[in-house]
Amino acid sequence: MPDAGANSLDAFWMPFTPNRRFKANPRLISGARDMNYITPDGREILDGTAGLWCVNAGHNRPRIVEAIQRQAAQLDYVSSFNMSHPLAFTFASRLAAMTPPGLDRIFFSNSGSESVDTALKIALAYQRARGKAGKTRLIGRERGYHGVGFGGISVGGIVRNRMYFGSLLTGVDHLPHTHGVAGNLFSRGQPDHGADLADVLERLVALHDASTIAAVIVEPVAGSTGVLIPPKGYLERLRALCDKHDILLIFDEVITGFGRVGAAFAAERFGVVPDIMCLAKGLTNAAAPAGAVAVSRTIHDAMMEGADAPIELFHGYTYSAHPLACAAGLATLDVYAEEGLFERALTLEPYWEAAMHSLADARHVIDIRNLGLIAGIELEPRPGKPTERAIEAYEAAFDAGLMIRVTGDIIALSPPLIIDKAQIDQIVDTLRAVLSRID
Repeated sequence: MPDAGANSLDAFWMPFTPNRRFKANPRLISGARDMNYITPDGREILDGTAGLWCVNAGHNRPRIVEAIQRQAAQLDYVSSFNMSHPLAFTFASRLAAMTPPGLDRIFFSNSGSESVDTALKIALAYQRARGKAGKTRLIGRERGYHGVGFGGISVGGIVRNRMYFGSLLTGVDHLPHTHGVAGNLFSRGQPDHGADLADVLERLVALHDASTIAAVIVEPVAGSTGVLIPPKGYLERLRALCDKHDILLIFDEVITGFGRVGAAFAAERFGVVPDIMCLAKGLTNAAAPAGAVAVSRTIHDAMMEGADAPIELFHGYTYSAHPLACAAGLATLDVYAEEGLFERALTLEPYWEAAMHSLADARHVIDIRNLGLIAGIELEPRPGKPTERAIEAYEAAFDAGLMIRVTGDIIALSPPLIIDKAQIDQIVDTLRAVLSRID
């Protein structure tokens, strides 16, 4: 047998990573605290991305750590198939009290990808339960990211996430994305133009007929594709069209949930309530894997009353409502509430916005977008070499003590909500210096 210790980097096939490039020059993290990651050699790296859009309350918060430790010592695991544990019901009730009015039935998953596939399956099962089994078509959006399950990549619209995996789900169509609309460059907050792109749903209804369409799913703010903020009126029009044609509206709030946009959820920030909402990431501050789907009582009750078998929904996960995840989630909600982190994000938004847009004259920058504590800084691609400039910026920023995220040629920023103004300035100063050195 080969020596497993000959190269300790070989065995781990890393996700969404250029493995060969990384393993030639690895960037490892061995610790974290509050706003900073810590490398094995003791360097602090300011976290400009909240891990992966998920560590909203900062790293290694004692209250959350202690809650997980206590729970692990009391109950490590119990299935939620035909049994459960008290924290599962407490956690669901706490979430139901936070979600928009009417979305108060909670189904637990373990990730954003699982939350999306759960939401899609609930949408299809609901249509069947109410006697409209012909409504099976799902509508996503170009450049949308809805995780990596087959359902999620089918309704998603990021090309390389889809192109390697065959024909995917059938009966799926896509709305156009809202990126690149004329007049929207360097918008602060919601851009002024592009609400009419929601009207393309009318064309899809004319093509397929509303009697075949089960649901539309969108990210209120598209994150992983490079921070696309919804134009003013866009989500409102989408909601109205779904109502008009008896189509469910699903918000993928895996990224936007739990304070990221200056409110508990984007649905609250924009005043548009979906029928189903997908949650994960900030749900547990990423201290334990967990996801959830908030479903309207109308959908839930129709499935309870229309069930044709004792089990109303043939769906679930081994780790649904895992005891450690529930403990982490409850402690996380306590931290959010006691420290007023959602309100803090809204209070910091003007400073964050001004700081981000101060990079408008930085080298290579061709657009900047922001909302809440999110920003997208778009770089001009190198001719014939898309993504290379952004990847070099990512590596240079890490070496300079800043963690950023890049997608295509876009730098995406989403720091923990505990960030202060000096740390915002540090992000801007570091990025300006990094961009000035990259060709």
